[in-house]
Amino acid sequence: MKVAIGIDLGGTNVKGILMREDGEILKQHYIPTKDDAEGKWRENVLEMVNFLKDFHQQPIDLIGLSAPGLANADNKCIAHLPNRLFGLENFIWEEYFGTKTLVLNDAHAALMAEAKFGIMQGYKHAILLTLGTGVGGGIMINGQLYQGLSQMAGHLGHISLNANDDERSILGMSGSLEYAIGNCSIERRSMGRFQSTHELVKAYLNNDSFATWLWLDSVRKLSIAVTSLINALSPEIIVLAGGITTAGDALFKPLNEFIELFEFRPKDKTTLIKHAKFADLSGAIGAAAFVFDRN
Repeated sequence: MKVAIGIDLGGTNVKGILMREDGEILKQHYIPTKDDAEGKWRENVLEMVNFLKDFHQQPIDLIGLSAPGLANADNKCIAHLPNRLFGLENFIWEEYFGTKTLVLNDAHAALMAEAKFGIMQGYKHAILLTLGTGVGGGIMINGQLYQGLSQMAGHLGHISLNANDDERSILGMSGSLEYAIGNCSIERRSMGRFQSTHELVKAYLNNDSFATWLWLDSVRKLSIAVTSLINALSPEIIVLAGGITTAGDALFKPLNEFIELFEFRPKDKTTLIKHAKFADLSGAIGAAAFVFDRN
């Protein structure tokens, strides 16, 4: 059975796994990225690869690497990521590792993890939404990851919920979903009362009136975005991932109640809303799944 290395490259840590084609993880490992202005951080990624190769003690022919940014057309590198991880753009990892390597966006990798080994198994048409500091995602059509023009498909946090809003997302979109629920905007949305969504949810669960209004308003906006995606793409399932989903029932219960108000359900058919199976290793698992899928 084939074995591949999966790498999830983040600004803080490099997460690596050694995984069989059936999804069994043989080894997992974490090291700091140590992002720097000269691009020396890439040596830490090579250290991760060498560590996993040494552990396996047999030839490894496939590596998948997930990272922030937009991959190029043949998934050989990240073609676009301004102002972060200097030296990542257009860096060909396959030449650096000396091993066949495919690269994809980290949210796309999270979708691949769920599609191949997680909650999306058995579905052909699906959407992943990642709810964290920002809001990202991925789209699966006919069982295949859809990357779109410039590999940009899945920037679902940058759909607009209010075109007249003066607040603009990092992609320039007015009234974005990312601003409505992302952790990046919580201090502004709460007028300084909360520093994180975790604090907001905790206050909501303690029946704080302001927190209740703000949290339910954010979830209502999320439900409108989710229903809009259902109307546009008609997926079988939408999977929610990311740190905000640790709110559990405090998120999923009101979300489903709001969706009932907005979703069109011909012949009582409805899109499933589920919690992702994988957490911090989703990028590495999905990167390995992607390279298996392409070889």
